[in-house]
Amino acid sequence: MKFKPNYSITDKILNNISQIMAGREIIESSKLIPKWELKLKKEARIHNAHSSTSIEGNRLTIEQVVALSEDKSVAATEKDKKEVLNYLKALDLIPIYAGQKTIDIKLFLKIHEAVTAGTLKDNQASGAFRNQQVFIGRRVLSGTQLKEIVEYMPPDTNDVPRLVAEFLDWLNSDKAKEANPVILAGIVHYEIARIHPFIDGNGRTARLMASLILYKSGFDHRRFFSLDDHYDEDRVSYYAALKTVQANQGDITEWLEYFTEGVLNSINKVKDFIVRIGISPKIEDGERIELTQKQIKILERIKDKGGVSNKDLRKMFGVSRQAILKEVSKLIGAKLIELVGKGRNAYYKISD
Repeated sequence: MKFKPNYSITDKILNNISQIMAGREIIESSKLIPKWELKLKKEARIHNAHSSTSIEGNRLTIEQVVALSEDKSVAATEKDKKEVLNYLKALDLIPIYAGQKTIDIKLFLKIHEAVTAGTLKDNQASGAFRNQQVFIGRRVLSGTQLKEIVEYMPPDTNDVPRLVAEFLDWLNSDKAKEANPVILAGIVHYEIARIHPFIDGNGRTARLMASLILYKSGFDHRRFFSLDDHYDEDRVSYYAALKTVQANQGDITEWLEYFTEGVLNSINKVKDFIVRIGISPKIEDGERIELTQKQIKILERIKDKGGVSNKDLRKMFGVSRQAILKEVSKLIGAKLIELVGKGRNAYYKISD
């Protein structure tokens, strides 16, 4: 059975992505001097490494991660230090990974190896699919004893190679390339967590792969965004969002609502920094707000009607055909909507 993600584009997802687009436009239009660009890249790198490892139980502080990144001595266990150093190295390798035409199984295993090398009980488990059943659980006190409660049982071990192969086939397909990069990164993050293909390091691999997708698509080509902070700041919400998929029989819509909210959070932090240092592009606030509102209204109308023609949108806003084309071209470029058909029968619909 071929992999196919199951989700719907809700108003919340549309609103998040519309705001992400507007915020990213401000960031992309800003002329950062090398000093500030380096600062944003360095901070994103440190925060991603700290948060992604911290979620998995790493005890290093953000200050210790900074020290490690500068080759300074840190008083911590070798395992904790190695996990952070591995993640920093893997983040630095993202441009190399992105240079490959496809993300195949060999590259996928190489990424896991980079993240986990020298940190697992069995070194041979690094860069290799798991050879035993694993589960995600928590310990609770039952009477006078600790009891393990299974919260998620991943697919059977024997199914892992096939599931990963089917998933990567889809990821390298034209269908996946048509998806909005933020939505695509969210799908990648969840599916790796769901399959749980490794003995350990699944979460870090999933988060690094999401970052790779955003870089490879050009969305985060400057590497300013620290997405993993969002998960670490409220781990309860992070795990709760992942669990919604089970409750919804495999529908990842609620997860994508959470994921797009995290990307927006990261975008806003960078945007606010740019505004604070006074180098945001010289565009009137009212004009930018109006443009964003129009995009949201167009998306809401298309979602409500299922499909809307250029003529319908012209009537809606009372503007020319060219004015509507200008608006929808940005939404098409962001892979939020697509044009179906030609001539008088052509209409816009939400991208699959």
